[in-house]
Amino acid sequence: MHLRRRSLLLAAAATPAVAAVPAHAAPAERRPVVIGHRGAAGWRPEHTAASYTYAVQTGADWIEPDLVPTKDHVLVVRHENEISQTTDVAAHPEFADRRTTKTVDGRAVTGWFTEDFTLAELKTLRAVERLPQVRNRNTVFDGREEVMTFQEVVELARRLSRTHGRTIAVFPETKHPTYFRSIGLPLEPKLAAAIRRNRLGRRECVVQSFEPTSLKRMTGLGVPLWQALGTTGGPYDLPGRTYGQMMTPAGLAEIAEYADWIGPDKSSVAATSLVADAHAAGLRIGPYTFRAENQFLPAEFRRGSGANDFGDAFAEYALYYRLGVDAVVTDFPDLAVMARRG
Repeated sequence: MHLRRRSLLLAAAATPAVAAVPAHAAPAERRPVVIGHRGAAGWRPEHTAASYTYAVQTGADWIEPDLVPTKDHVLVVRHENEISQTTDVAAHPEFADRRTTKTVDGRAVTGWFTEDFTLAELKTLRAVERLPQVRNRNTVFDGREEVMTFQEVVELARRLSRTHGRTIAVFPETKHPTYFRSIGLPLEPKLAAAIRRNRLGRRECVVQSFEPTSLKRMTGLGVPLWQALGTTGGPYDLPGRTYGQMMTPAGLAEIAEYADWIGPDKSSVAATSLVADAHAAGLRIGPYTFRAENQFLPAEFRRGSGANDFGDAFAEYALYYRLGVDAVVTDFPDLAVMARRG
């Protein structure tokens, strides 16, 4: 064999194969970001290490921890500060006297609240599936996972980044920030300290909130900010301001003065000009929350007769990808990733 040809063959054999990129594939930086909503909440109890890990294993780019404080002012991750639906606290007789009623953002709520527990006490509880009637399959994991701190989620994201060879971002949301500020447990200073302490940069952290005042307290940290938008009413910290007003071109221009993203409910995006309007204002847009069960899908994508049967989630993702969204917030990141591949 000719020496040069033999050398080329040996070199080729020693070089790892590289998968071909389809001609129609979009550049990686232009692909919509897939955000694991509370991890992979469709497959595991939300806000648990198992949920976050499964989200990343199946392709999520970011993972979302909702932040609430403990009595000793540690940030933990729970969907709400009221934890009777997401932990086994009701089964702990030693905490029976902690059950109470509070007014949170103008609404009376009864149950057990993170701000009445120290971190050590919360660590004795275990997570349970929040929607057992919808996702009965997830109840098999009840009692297996503890309540995580935000710091533990950051450390998990970095371990998963190393394991999977790609940067996994954390996407924390400040929950009820006005309420927590009013009781002396403000979220923003603790979150800012964690961002600085862990040296989280733009690719590793995006901060979200429904309250503009909370986001404005997070400026100067060097991480993107995401204004979440509801479908009715308005942000609790701005009485008289509606989410509808915030989604007009003028409202979007105001948001662009302090934030980089908007996160509307997906129903606010279909059959509207919101994607184009957001882009015109210099904002990225990531609608929430994509789920696979019929009850959460538009009528045309439902399949079968059961409210909790899976419908054609792929068709819904395809629709929003065609609309040009920059991200999707989903309980089923594996399905969103598969749909993104086309």
